Amino acid sequence: MQSLTYLTLDRDVRQVRPADVDAFGAQISGGVIGMADPAYEEARKVWNGMVDRRPALIARCLNDADVQAALRFASAHRMLFSIRGGGHHIAGNAVAEGGLMIDLSGMKAVRVDTERRVAHVGPGALLADVDRETQAHGLAVPLGINSTTGVAGLTLGGGFGWLTRRHGMTVDNLLSATIVTADGQVRVASAKSEPELFWALRGGGGNFGVVTSFEFQLHPVGPEVYTGLVVYPFAQARQVLRAWRDFCDAAPDELTVWAVMRKAPPLPFLPESVHGKEVVILPMVWCGDLAAGEMAVAPVLKFGEPVGSHMGPTPYAGFQTAFDPLLAPGARNYWKTNNFTALSDAAIDVLVDNASRLPGPECEIFVAQMGGAMGRVKADATAFVGRDARYIMNVHGRWADAADDDKVRNWARGVFQQAAPHATASGYVNFLTEDEAGRVADSYGTNYARLQAAKRRYDPENMFRMNLNIAPAS
Repeated sequence: MQSLTYLTLDRDVRQVRPADVDAFGAQISGGVIGMADPAYEEARKVWNGMVDRRPALIARCLNDADVQAALRFASAHRMLFSIRGGGHHIAGNAVAEGGLMIDLSGMKAVRVDTERRVAHVGPGALLADVDRETQAHGLAVPLGINSTTGVAGLTLGGGFGWLTRRHGMTVDNLLSATIVTADGQVRVASAKSEPELFWALRGGGGNFGVVTSFEFQLHPVGPEVYTGLVVYPFAQARQVLRAWRDFCDAAPDELTVWAVMRKAPPLPFLPESVHGKEVVILPMVWCGDLAAGEMAVAPVLKFGEPVGSHMGPTPYAGFQTAFDPLLAPGARNYWKTNNFTALSDAAIDVLVDNASRLPGPECEIFVAQMGGAMGRVKADATAFVGRDARYIMNVHGRWADAADDDKVRNWARGVFQQAAPHATASGYVNFLTEDEAGRVADSYGTNYARLQAAKRRYDPENMFRMNLNIAPAS
């Protein structure tokens, strides 16, 4: 057997003896696979189809000891490594080209403590796994909006969705995390134990170690919530978005309404004449009393003349999967993001003008309504700093043919650049792409220096660098 060729942290090419690889594999409960393994091609795939990297090895970890062994092996050989949870992040940092992928996707157990209203969640769990177990008890963690998203990456970057305005961000509901740090130690980070590490984990991404378990606070939600989709013709976009913005400014925390500009999918409540045409879609969730929800969302139907709507009580876990068909894995994806403290008429004009030039049928511009409980947390309470964002925009470039790469990416970058004068300097780190390393410091703002100090304490050699990297303080 030939020696294994790999890349180091410094991107040098080295080799490791087959006997050392075999010895390493014997320490990993789920086994280690290489490029010749039949399972390799599937194991290296992640959500974003643009990511086509080939790790030298994939270690399928199933417990803390496996993760410790993987980190020891990587450290001994100074091997570049990455951490794969759900594999959903746009930048594809779950896959280290020529390095070691520490694959946590098998660690997806979810355990609910109904008495304490706490959920214990493995790092490989997807939103669907958590929603299924918690909703069985009428409870929920504020998570994202796509059920195939990994909980680990979502949490470590902040985490927002339909419950954020009522119950805060995902990081605001994190009670503790078990983490293996660069020195191989298993630590429990919480407000009382390793508080500085706990602070850094709540928004600082995968910079500080491998989280092997999350403990979340749960809230009574559902099992039904009042939801809706109201669709307006694109000709009314400016009128509708201005009315939506004014409505959002006075909306109660229980209500969240987003705005999406895209070509209409073939929704059953829309006339066929609208399918494939540019529209404005206002998806919404009311997470309070159902009868009150019907009254609370009624004004959304009066922003213009809708071409269709679908409103009513819906299982919360079901609505969490509603957009999965539009976000299925395998497509090519490129995003750009801006945070806004307010949406001026000029900002709305920029978004509408660019949405009139969508470069493909799956591309969209969506704007998430924020504020509420999320905005009442102090900016320095967690590493996530964007508490002043009333709106977060995602320019979602999504397409199938590699020949369209430049067209879609240039469109997304253009929207971002034109919107920037109306936005803050920061951005939501979970939406940053691999070519935006320069935006990391801006996105953490006044918290960045403290994050660098935490990085120096817990990862002084910057071993954890396959991420939106925070360099250790010098």
